[in-house]
Amino acid sequence: EYELSSEEGVILMCLAEALLRIPDADTADRLIRDKIGGANWKKHLGKSDSLFVNASTWALMLTGRLLRAENSHETGLGAAFTRLVARGGEPVIRQAMVQAMRILGRQFVMGRTIEEALDRARPDEAAGYRHSFDMLGEAALTAADAERYFGAYAGAIAAIGAAAGGRGPIEGPGISIKLSALHPRYEYAQRRRILDELVPRIAELAGLAKDEGIGLTIDAEEADRLDLSLDVFERLSGDRRLAGWDGLGIAVQAYLKSAPAVINWLAALARRDRRRLMVRLVKGAYWDTEIKRGQERGLQSYPVFTRKPSTDIAYIACVKLLFAKPEAFYPQLATHNALTVASVEALAGREKKFEFQRLHGMGEALYAEIAGPDARQRKCRIYAPVGSHEDLLPYLVRRLLENGANTSFVNRIVDAALPIARIIADPVEMVAKLQTIPHPRIVLPADMFQPERRNSSGLDPGDPQDLRPLAAAMSRAAEKPWTAAPAGGASSGPGKPVLDPADRRRRVGSVFEATRDEVGAALATAHEAAPDWDKTPAVERAACLDRAADLFEEDRPELMALAVREAGKTIPDALSEVREAVDFCRYYAARARADFAEPQVLPGPTGERNELSLHARGVFVCISPWNFPLAIFTGQIAASLAAGNAVLAKPAEQTPLMAAHATRLMHRAGIPEQVLQLLPGEGPGVGAALVGDERTGGVAFTGSGETARAINRTLAARSGPIVPLIAETGGQNALIVDSSALTEQVVADVLASAFNSAGQRCSALRVLFIQEDVAERTLATLAGAMDELVIGDPGLLSTDIGPVIDEAARAMLAAHAGRMGSVGRLVRELPVPAGLGNGIFFGPSVFEIDRLDILQGEVFGPILHVIRYRADRLERVIDAVNATGYGLTLGVHSRIDATARLVCERAKVGNTYVNRNMIGAVVGVQPFGGEGLSGTGPKAGGPRTLHRFAVERSLSVDTTAAGGNAALMTLEDD
Repeated sequence: EYELSSEEGVILMCLAEALLRIPDADTADRLIRDKIGGANWKKHLGKSDSLFVNASTWALMLTGRLLRAENSHETGLGAAFTRLVARGGEPVIRQAMVQAMRILGRQFVMGRTIEEALDRARPDEAAGYRHSFDMLGEAALTAADAERYFGAYAGAIAAIGAAAGGRGPIEGPGISIKLSALHPRYEYAQRRRILDELVPRIAELAGLAKDEGIGLTIDAEEADRLDLSLDVFERLSGDRRLAGWDGLGIAVQAYLKSAPAVINWLAALARRDRRRLMVRLVKGAYWDTEIKRGQERGLQSYPVFTRKPSTDIAYIACVKLLFAKPEAFYPQLATHNALTVASVEALAGREKKFEFQRLHGMGEALYAEIAGPDARQRKCRIYAPVGSHEDLLPYLVRRLLENGANTSFVNRIVDAALPIARIIADPVEMVAKLQTIPHPRIVLPADMFQPERRNSSGLDPGDPQDLRPLAAAMSRAAEKPWTAAPAGGASSGPGKPVLDPADRRRRVGSVFEATRDEVGAALATAHEAAPDWDKTPAVERAACLDRAADLFEEDRPELMALAVREAGKTIPDALSEVREAVDFCRYYAARARADFAEPQVLPGPTGERNELSLHARGVFVCISPWNFPLAIFTGQIAASLAAGNAVLAKPAEQTPLMAAHATRLMHRAGIPEQVLQLLPGEGPGVGAALVGDERTGGVAFTGSGETARAINRTLAARSGPIVPLIAETGGQNALIVDSSALTEQVVADVLASAFNSAGQRCSALRVLFIQEDVAERTLATLAGAMDELVIGDPGLLSTDIGPVIDEAARAMLAAHAGRMGSVGRLVRELPVPAGLGNGIFFGPSVFEIDRLDILQGEVFGPILHVIRYRADRLERVIDAVNATGYGLTLGVHSRIDATARLVCERAKVGNTYVNRNMIGAVVGVQPFGGEGLSGTGPKAGGPRTLHRFAVERSLSVDTTAAGGNAALMTLEDD
């Protein structure tokens, strides 16, 4: 009745996902008010044949009326009495809703403990059903999480074995294991750790299952973990201690395009190891995630089918492969689709050596016709989740998303208006009739921003086929003799060395810094070239930027190698750097075509023609930082060139090599050398000379607030036209977390935002405000998750945290950490591992402090400050953030829409990222602006916007160190 296409269905799912884990009554009440009060429950009355559903609908409707009355401004004794009942009834409503969620939980969870689940399973066992018990738990974030899940699995195996009574893996119950629950870093980037640390643990559990005579199935996870899961499974299958046991199983997801290849691979593995594998074939439960991640990562195509009938076809194709190898497979066919069941029956014929599977709480009516004593004696196993209702929540959300989709058989079968013929239509015929097999509304990641522009391309973080060639090309690029020199300047002689911050013994290249004479000559050349570039048609300027984007993608290994070795960026950050630069080029090319190609005709009196046309300012000086040596460098230049300006680019002193290579690529793309000139050097010498010159028509700057103010004063002191300054400075960026947020999501976001790029981002998280009711658990999980981070050479794909940029940065961080240690409480500090003494490393640290005004300014590095707050003082938290004088970004983790609205409306920041839905997506991004930008604002003809619009994407992949200083990464062939 409450399907996900209805607002009320989404509300109930959000309540089920969040309510039971909120520890304080105030936040629970606010969540209930937020979700229940505004929905239209009345339209669901009498729509179901279920007394339970109708009674629940009445309760929700009456509760909604009370909650609306509480916020009502109606007057009179009756209205006042209703409001009094509403306020006095909050504890009753809260307890009723909690109990309702627990009842809902029992529909999908077999038991809170394995003993309870085994007891509840007995009636179904007597009716001929089998069970596979899944100890509920999401991916472990800490070693303690993994140890707890391991203990739960081991205890469950013993209990299931005792209940099995020697029936064996096929006839008796079994267990399902989630590998990501057994290791806190279950990702391809940590492949060596997984093989060394996880394989012995899962082998131990498999050995226990073998001893108990039950089956053990490795559950399916996201597509980027598939290759890693197969690596682990291959080692399990080949373990001699597990020989002679036919209880080893694995789940295969038919919605993956790779599913048939996986089954063929498993067949070869079974033949090699002389065993019969149990294969649970499912359609898949992460479809939404795979689509979204494919878009974010800029993949060539999606790992999953975009048409539901295509998945149904793939499922049957996989069934045929399984049936074709009876010596290799015992098929376990999981489906709630009656047409799929009928297809399996037709393919099986008289074959009895397989079983169906269904989820606990779903598909009972369907399987009553198929399994059991009064049906056709087909065997059916129930996938039975076990765990507390708090652990149920993420699982429940996945099940509801999977089965509540409007293409799901479970959803469509209850639609009385839908003809049976459509429900059981042949998927092959359906696909054959399509004009296009890929779904037209699910465009490929490359086309996500069309028709305006093409998306930047990325890599699959779990695919060695993508990673091996990248590794080889980056290693070759790192060995090149890189140089940077000013436009027209000499580049002979040794030059000034550019050293790798990860190992100061390693020389990346040489820079020849611009002299004052060279700065003057460049200004003269640019001033002369600017008018012709402004007259160049905007479509031609745009074409140059598009070609530059293409060249950046072609040269991605070289650019990534420079980002790693010169700037100390990790491999994922280096990939994000290139993608953002590509996005900038294409974005501003699109703006050039839209804003500068033709004048805008304005309305006016008869006989007049009024037009608005945008033109360049002349010469723009672009001063970029070292922390985004390609992305911001390119973004500033692309915006200025798109508007028709000539550009003098001064990169950061620490990263001239990246800037020089990017400039060469832009020249190759057709941008005249006189129009774009590179001037490497120090700020006081080169930057100050450029800003103070009368021929400079505008300045784009990203860096410290102190430097931005100095530039502003210099420009203001000049005579003549007022010169625009577009300045992006630092941020005292905060994340506000209330007790409705999911701890696992909060910790993952905190780790990424505070410590990626060693915290050296102006948008990095600096201050975490956490509601006191959940602070202890959140900080304990954060500390444990930090312990799993890898500090090291950023050229290794397993590295999470690379170096800081130079000794001055490390000294500043050390001094600040010392001060925080005296005024706050150290939550966790990661030591820098031995062997990194030749690099400039600083271990990530977390300090708890009492109030925000203890911080005097931005600290640029991996130091996070935590402040607890009371739920009733949220507005004071926002006021404190506003009082800092910074306003770049702000984050909110809450399941309560009213809380998100309050923060967005009251906080004076440019970017607000709100994580408020049940699956953790960022649902709100406001335009860039606010106090992160200073200056005189956009001018006609100048860059109208100069913002980092592209999301910084991450890539996580695994390799080990290569031999020699220059090599960046290698992939093992085993």
